[in-house]
Amino acid sequence: MRHMIDPLDFSKEEIGSLLTLAGSICEDPTAYQNVAAHKKLATLFYEPSTRTRLSFEAAMLNLGGHCLGFPSENVSSAAKGESVADTIRVVSCYADIVAMRHPKEGAPLRAARYSRVPVINAGDGGHQHPTQTLTDLLTIQRRKGRLDHLTIGLCGDLKFGRTVHSLIKTMARYEGIRFVLISPEELRVPEYIIKDVLEAGGIPYTEVRSLENAMPELDILYMTRVQKERFFNEEDYVRLKNSYILTAEKMKAAKPDMAVLHPLPRVNEIALDVDDDPRAAYFEQVQNGVYVRMALIMTLLGLPDPKAAKEGN
Repeated sequence: MRHMIDPLDFSKEEIGSLLTLAGSICEDPTAYQNVAAHKKLATLFYEPSTRTRLSFEAAMLNLGGHCLGFPSENVSSAAKGESVADTIRVVSCYADIVAMRHPKEGAPLRAARYSRVPVINAGDGGHQHPTQTLTDLLTIQRRKGRLDHLTIGLCGDLKFGRTVHSLIKTMARYEGIRFVLISPEELRVPEYIIKDVLEAGGIPYTEVRSLENAMPELDILYMTRVQKERFFNEEDYVRLKNSYILTAEKMKAAKPDMAVLHPLPRVNEIALDVDDDPRAAYFEQVQNGVYVRMALIMTLLGLPDPKAAKEGN
């Protein structure tokens, strides 16, 4: 039995296979509509979510399976003081696979240790968000035709942004990757990411404060919101929330084939006038997230690819 807690739980080759499967699902989703018949996904979301929770549920329903779970801590037994370990012991009696989001770093890992079924980390605090990273990889691959030899700009909240941390860890495994880290000093990438991932792997990177100056060199621009829920001090949030706003005017300096990604939700860090730019890929990301999660559910449950079976015959 395998879990997906950290993006590095899968090898580079396994991620390639998973993205290939996701691409196959994208091309012919109806071929997969009964793959997970009679299987059940439990979504245990201790934090609010729209995209991730509904994406997981849509993925399971698209595979012909069923969904159960809770959308917030307040409507679960966690409100009565039940531990993560006890919750997963109970839920893994009901479901075949679990997707968990939790505000505390390491909670999905703890759940995996007590679970009878595969556990997927759907985001733990400011730590990791591996399925968003898979979504990002599929979007980049479909846009650029490759996952190597890219200059990737990460802009906004790089301190608390779990999507940023997961993406850096994963993309650092590909050849020819360079990062441009764009943030105010207070929201720069954590030191452990700099030392343990970038410097340890010899990955070239620069830390800058100006989005405008960085734009011309980027192949990918990954925008993030400043997350109010991660701040202890309201004044700091108000001071930093509008640090970087991408506009159509700023997009004029970018390459013609640059892709703009964002894990969403956005607040005001991407102006509405960017939405009509063909380089805006963030709503495309949303759709890709369903295909990736379908592929991941199939992989962790060991469900065969019906299209591969037909080709084999």
